[in-house]
Amino acid sequence: MKKLFLLFILFVPFALLAQKTITGTVTDGVDPIKGVKVTVKGENISTLTDANGKYTLKNVSEHAILLVFEKEEFVTVNERINGRSVINIEMDYAEIELIEVDLIDIVEEVDAEEFIMADISYEEPAEEVALFYMPTKSNDKRKGNKETAIYFDNGNNTEEYSNIVENEYKEVVREPLSTFSIDVDNASYSNVRRFLNSNQMPPNDAVRIEEMINYFDYDYPSPKGDQPFSVITEISDAPWNKDHKLIHIGIQGKKIDYEDLKPSNLVFLIDVSGSMSDQNKLPLLKESLKMLVNGLSSKDKVSIVVYAGAAGVVLESTPANETDKIFKALDALQSGGSTAGGAGIELAYKICQKNLIQDGNNRVILCTDGDFNVGTSSTGSLVDMITEFRQKHDIYITICGFGMGNYKDDKMEEISNAGNGNYFYIDNKSEAEKVFVKDLRANMFTIAKDVKIQIEFNPAEVKAYRLIGYENRLLNNEDFDDDKKDAGEIGAGHTVTALYEIIPAGSDEKINETGDLKYQKTGLTNLATSSNEIMTLKLRYKPIHSEKSILIEQIINKKDIVPSNKTSDNFRFSASVAAFGMLLRDSKFIENFSYDDVLELAKNSYKKDDQYQKEFLTLVEKAKTLSGIKHE
Repeated sequence: MKKLFLLFILFVPFALLAQKTITGTVTDGVDPIKGVKVTVKGENISTLTDANGKYTLKNVSEHAILLVFEKEEFVTVNERINGRSVINIEMDYAEIELIEVDLIDIVEEVDAEEFIMADISYEEPAEEVALFYMPTKSNDKRKGNKETAIYFDNGNNTEEYSNIVENEYKEVVREPLSTFSIDVDNASYSNVRRFLNSNQMPPNDAVRIEEMINYFDYDYPSPKGDQPFSVITEISDAPWNKDHKLIHIGIQGKKIDYEDLKPSNLVFLIDVSGSMSDQNKLPLLKESLKMLVNGLSSKDKVSIVVYAGAAGVVLESTPANETDKIFKALDALQSGGSTAGGAGIELAYKICQKNLIQDGNNRVILCTDGDFNVGTSSTGSLVDMITEFRQKHDIYITICGFGMGNYKDDKMEEISNAGNGNYFYIDNKSEAEKVFVKDLRANMFTIAKDVKIQIEFNPAEVKAYRLIGYENRLLNNEDFDDDKKDAGEIGAGHTVTALYEIIPAGSDEKINETGDLKYQKTGLTNLATSSNEIMTLKLRYKPIHSEKSILIEQIINKKDIVPSNKTSDNFRFSASVAAFGMLLRDSKFIENFSYDDVLELAKNSYKKDDQYQKEFLTLVEKAKTLSGIKHE
């Protein structure tokens, strides 16, 4: 009996050592799928497929029964092992309805709950790419069922943009207040330019009109005294509808001298995953950051954090004048692996916190295509983490998007908004020079935070209004006086522009009017009927190191209305950009205004020595040509 017991004790360790390795490839039937989580059921063993869809599981018990294959957008697969060491799997897309379309077809009026892919037969050259609209529902419970518009190119890669529902007219007697956060991001314009320069019309939801308008500088007066910015207003006829008026609001941030700059603590957070290998991604990214480093001084410091399958520090905090050391670290970076974006962001913020400069410019600069698919990757989780660092340590973020095909614009915009940040899309070397050289101070040094605008329209003068753009920056009216509510930031020398289109009181134009109220009546005060005030503009902002806001008020009267031929170049050029954005979005508010009308308006107002405004004319010409092809 003792001998048998001894044999049993000796046998157990050898049985536990009976382990093996399982390998395989996961595809969708045609192409490999990267980022699939492969788990051994009942054992603490899992891995992710690489860019070629391949996986390896080591130390799998001989007694293991089941493998589980999981990835968002695909049906989960449970596969019995049955003694095999090589297990290849095909995964099906979840809830997919296939539709057949020609290369130039556009899919419209798609149910927002359907997940649609395009089954494309190419007859054109491979570089000719068609884009197709595919709305989906986000799983981010923080934001509710927020729609995301996804655009497929050749069926393998995707680009994602938050669904934009264009602002409608609001009846002033019912909703006299309009409240929004300012926005200095301009990623949308350079992304639109990328599409047009590739001879493609941009997807509607890639066009954020406020970012297109704010891509350009305007000649606003400099602020006086201690104010961090000045505010100007202008009102005239709306170029696309002579029965309407257009209100132009301009904000000019105070310019600062390089000699007075606070030192910067910058953390470059660089995506080196496999999706960043293209020439217009990691190589352009390196070149862009070198431009930034060359504009820094010896009192500034730079750290470099990278992330792919995992996150790590490749350069500890280093004086910015040690360019050889910084450039060497940048040049050594290579792309490969999956994308642990959440882990990278968390590490970058911790490194920034570790090297925090009190009263300095502490900022994370995230460079990526936005394709986070490993670890903390849901937008809600990333936003929560970034918001916490912003609130506790006053750390800002700059996001630079690169590349095409799997570009995740929606995630990057939301992360930027949460992190007291700004967001750019860098499509070429010229844009890198604009962001990191020409506009360096405006983009890197914040002078006012949580800047909000609230307009109260006078129903005696205005029947209805609509804010042009800013759909993703709207606030509740009560948020305006709430200093705990986050809003946008203004950088040194930045200009911010907003436009309202209004329908004058007395117009017989039908809008989305509601029926008479049963329990209350609306009426006008004596001030409304006697003052000739069109509206009151209120603006709140916080000084950079304060949590208490300051209020500015300004009134626009009927006497401020000027004829169309007396408007400023600022008014006309910003209106031309807004009209261009509305045309690209197929806006129902653009009336019969054409690309030729946009060109005429822009040519009569652009600065001849401004290369960016000159380039705008070229882009309008391209869109005009492509629009003609699209509608043939």
